[in-house]
Amino acid sequence: MSSYISGDELAEIIRSKTPKKDYLVVDVRDDDWAGGNIVGGINMPSNDFLNSVDQLVKETKDVPMVIFHCALSQMRGPKAARIYKETRQNILSETDSTSPTKVLILRDGFTGFQAKFKDDPKLVEKWDKDVWASDWN
Repeated sequence: MSSYISGDELAEIIRSKTPKKDYLVVDVRDDDWAGGNIVGGINMPSNDFLNSVDQLVKETKDVPMVIFHCALSQMRGPKAARIYKETRQNILSETDSTSPTKVLILRDGFTGFQAKFKDDPKLVEKWDKDVWASDWN
């Protein structure tokens, strides 16, 4: 069972901590990555995640919190978090890491996060209103 983090909790972490040192946001959206992203996050598309997860584990072995998300965090984000957690257990021994890493999933994904924080440049960058303008309104 994976643990979730709310958009408000993530916003507080971003405002008070250092990305890639205190935490890392991993965005696994594919073609739907256009239109904005969380500041300090990295994009690792889900369609290629299996090929890059070993490297991610090695690069984040001392990062205390790794947060995954996709558009809604219903499929790709939780799956990537599970794969990351399993890979981490398989390739790192307890002595490889200075501290345990929390693996979290952003509740409601980027869609929920951008809806609340799109106007805060400390939290969301490259936001494009045209991408988020819905065709069905």
